[in-house]
Amino acid sequence: MNPSASGWINKLLIDVSKNDVLFNLKKDWFYKSLRDSGFIYGSNLTVVEHAFNHKNLTEDELCKTNLCLAFLYTHKKSGSKVDFVDSVIGFYSAIKELKSSFFQNLLGEKKSSEQLEKIINRRVQIDANVLTKNFNYFIINALLYIDVLAYQTYLLENGISISYLKNLEAAITSISLEVLNAKTTKNKYDESLIKLFESSLRYQNNQLIDYAQAIAMVKTSKEAYYILDIACMASWTDAIIDDKEYQFLVKLGRDLKLNNERIAQSIKTVNTFYTTNKDNIALLSSKNIVHSFYNNSSKMVHKLITRNSKRLYRELKDSKELMILLTQSTIRDLTKEEQKKVQDQLLDIFKSIPSLAIFLLPGGAILLPLVIKFIPKLLPSAFDENRIKK
Repeated sequence: MNPSASGWINKLLIDVSKNDVLFNLKKDWFYKSLRDSGFIYGSNLTVVEHAFNHKNLTEDELCKTNLCLAFLYTHKKSGSKVDFVDSVIGFYSAIKELKSSFFQNLLGEKKSSEQLEKIINRRVQIDANVLTKNFNYFIINALLYIDVLAYQTYLLENGISISYLKNLEAAITSISLEVLNAKTTKNKYDESLIKLFESSLRYQNNQLIDYAQAIAMVKTSKEAYYILDIACMASWTDAIIDDKEYQFLVKLGRDLKLNNERIAQSIKTVNTFYTTNKDNIALLSSKNIVHSFYNNSSKMVHKLITRNSKRLYRELKDSKELMILLTQSTIRDLTKEEQKKVQDQLLDIFKSIPSLAIFLLPGGAILLPLVIKFIPKLLPSAFDENRIKK
C-alpha cells in the first residue's frame, strides 16, 4: 500500500478487513497502541498495532495511515450503519464552518475515498522543505487525536458542536503551555515548542483559559488520558522529567481523576518512547543541515529504489557493463571513469522509469551515490560476496 498514491484508502480497507485482532482490541488498548506508534505524540514511527507491513512508509504516510485506522476503529466500535468513508467526510463537512480553509474545494465534491484521501492529506501537515524535512508541524499532528475524539462524539450524537472542539483544544493548549512555561530553565527546543503550540491551533482564542477552567472542560477518560500524555510530551523536551515537572504531572493526573497507576504509565511511556526513538525524531536531534539533507535524501532514495526494485532489476540485467560495475562497487571503489559510466547508464535507465525522474532534474545526479549504495541489495547474492545472511 502506498499512502502517497491515489486509491490507498480502499487498499487499506481491504488489507485490514480481516484483521480481527485490531478491531477486537479494547478501547484502552487501542489507545495505548496509538501512543506506542507515536501518533499521540505527533511523531509516527510505526503503524498502529502493526496492522500490516509498513516497511518503507515515510513519517507523513504513517501519520495518514494511523489517522485513518483510528477513524476506522472508532467507526466500527460505534456500530454505525453509515458507510465509513461517507461518515468521515460527513464529520469533516460538519466542522467545515470552523477554521478549516484547507478543506475548501474538497467538501463540495461527491463523497468518495479519493475525496477523503485529499482531506487526510491536507490535514496531515509535514514541512515541505526537502533539505531539512523536519517534523516542524508535529504539534499539529499531535493534535490530530482531537479529530478522533470529535469524530466519536459525532457518531454518538449524530452531530458535533463547535464548542466541543474549541473547549478540548483550549484545555490541551492551556495545560501544555503551563507545563512548558513552568520550566525553571527553557532551552531552545522549549521556546520552539511553545511557538509551535501557539501557531498550530485551528480555533485560537485571544486569551488562554486558566488551569482550573481547562480541567473543568475535560469530560471523558479518553480526553484525560490524551491531555496527560500531551503534557508528558511537553515535559520531556529537555530529555528528562525533573522533580518539579514530575510533581506537576502527578497533580495534573489526579486533577483529571486518573489513578496513580495510569499517571505512572504515562510518564514511563513518554520516557521510553523518546529515549528509544530520539535519533529517529527530527526535532529531538541536533543534526546540521548537511547531515539532515543526507539522511532525508537517503530515506527518499531507499524508498524509490525499493518500490521500483522489480523493474529496475530487469533494466539492470539488460545492461551487462553496468551490472558488472555495480557488483564490483560492493567490494572496491570505482575509478572516476567507471563512476562516470555508471552515472550515465543509470540516468539512461531512469528515463524509462517515470517515478525515478527526480534523478534527471538539475542536481539530481548528486543523489546517484546513494542509488549505488542501495542497488546491491537488489542483486542476486552470487554477485555480492560481502553479503551477510540474516
